[in-house]
This record gives sequence, structure tokens and C-alpha cells, in this order.
Amino acid sequence: MEILGANGQAQSAGDLNSGIHAGLVKDGTDQSFLEDVIEPSKELPVLVDFWTPWCGPCRQLGPAIERAVTSADGAVRLVKINIDENPGIAGQLRIQSIPAVIAFKDGQPLDGFMGALPESQIKEFIKRISGQVSSEDVDALIERAEQALGGGDLGGAAQDFATALQMDPERPEAIAGMARIHLAGGDAAQAKAILDGAPDAKKSHPAIAAVRASMELAGEVEGAGDLADAEARAAKASSDPQATRCSPPSGRTKTGMRRRRASCCCASSTPRDRTRTSPRPAGASCPRSCSARRPALFSPLAAPSLGLIAAAQSVRP
Repeated sequence: MEILGANGQAQSAGDLNSGIHAGLVKDGTDQSFLEDVIEPSKELPVLVDFWTPWCGPCRQLGPAIERAVTSADGAVRLVKINIDENPGIAGQLRIQSIPAVIAFKDGQPLDGFMGALPESQIKEFIKRISGQVSSEDVDALIERAEQALGGGDLGGAAQDFATALQMDPERPEAIAGMARIHLAGGDAAQAKAILDGAPDAKKSHPAIAAVRASMELAGEVEGAGDLADAEARAAKASSDPQATRCSPPSGRTKTGMRRRRASCCCASSTPRDRTRTSPRPAGASCPRSCSARRPALFSPLAAPSLGLIAAAQSVRP
């Protein structure tokens, strides 16, 4: 039998009794936030689910997160806040998308996620913030990340590797995995930075050593190609009758000053439009919408007044 909870979401009678009646799940308001969230979070983590009745994903997430909290045997509590009726706290946290779940611990925001996650991932989130993580949980995440990476799902692999690192920051397979993600995305510099940041005791681990070796090999091949090109250009120049003449390098004026290139305001986030044959006239609008940049992940750092730390990042191609 399903009944409507205080938040208007369909729940089974068993879930309602075991969760709400046990004091693990309750509805909150802006006025009761200190009493319902801040003070209790000094004893154990409190999840805050920001939702609205008209939000479909919110109604999908609601029962799943309540079941996950109830099955955690009192490791966490859940407070649900309808932001249509209580916009104050959500405004301070600068929440712009719902459903949004933020975990509070010791009176401060700790971590969070957005969207209607599957119940299994919600349970992983609860284990992480409540300190119930086991090596088997990390192993499972790394295995799933490897499968995603093998299938070309860089975003899914990055999310699982990042979550594994949050659970175990020194796990070498997760460190190597994140480096491989950046390599696949063409960011060798960030991949190197991740490997360099590994604990000294883990830098010789086979997973990390394998990624570093592949990067070094790629660098040697690239360097060999550059050398061959340079030798070919030198040979051609030696037989060119105009080789003794000086000409400004491409992109420079005769005085040596580099020419300024017209750049799109969103060039940093989108590839150059190679179909354009002439610079955009002054004052012309950007052919791409700058608001169409890749949306940023939920960043609790957007609420400095509450000291929110950044949530798990994912890297997408």
C-alpha cells in the first residue's frame, strides 16, 4: 500500500513508519533549519533534500533516498525542504537545480549531489559521508569505472574514479584511472599533475607506473616526429635559392610583434569554427551562445558564507 507522505510524495506505509516515525526522515523549513540540521549534524551527518512538488526527478528521488537513509540503521538523518515554500536556505546555498542533496556534518556542509541518482549510488554516498566505506566498496567502484572507460564512457568512468578517490585518497588504481581519463581527453598536463601528486609510497605502484611509462613513450614518439620534420625543413631550405632571405614567422609582423587574432568570447570552451573564412566584424554577436558552455557541476564552494566544500567532480569529454 502506498500513501502520501508529508511532502506529497508516494511512499509505502512500511517506509513511512520505519523512517519518519524513527525520527530519521522529516520535513524542514527555513525557520527550523538550525534545530533540524545544524545542531543534529554535530552528532551524525544530516542529508538535506531540496525539492519541489512539481519536479518529476524530485518525486523520483524522494522515495529512494528515504529508503536508503532508513536502511542505513541510524547512520544519517534526512531533512526534506520544499524550496517553493522555503527558499531562504536554498538561496544562501545558491542552489540552481533540483533535486539537490547536501550533507551536513559538524554544522557545516560536507558534500552533495544533484539529480535523481539510483538508490545504489545514494547508499554509496551515505556510506562515504558516514565513514562506513570498506575496501570492497572502493574495489567495486574502480571495477565499474574500468568497464565504463573500456566502453568509451569517460564521464561515467571519471565520476566513479573520483568517488573512489574520495573514499580512499591514496588508492593507486583510482589515481592512475583519473590520469588516464585526462589523457583520453587530451589533457596530458593534468594527467601528469595527478601522477605527480600521488603519495611517494604509491608512485611505484604498477598502475601508476604503467600510465607514466605510456606518457613517456608518447612523448618520445612525438619528439622523434618533431625532429624528423625539422630535418626535412632544413634539407629543403638548403636547396631553396631564397633561403638566405629573412621573412617574419607565421603570426608575426616584420617588427616581431605578434598579431592579435580575433577570438570568440567562448573560444575557451568550444572548438574554433573552421568554416568561417573571415574574422567576425566588430560588434557582431558571437555565433555560439556563451551560455551554452558545458554546465558546471554542483559546487558547494558557491556558498562561501556556509563554508561548503566542493562535491565530487567528473570529467567529461
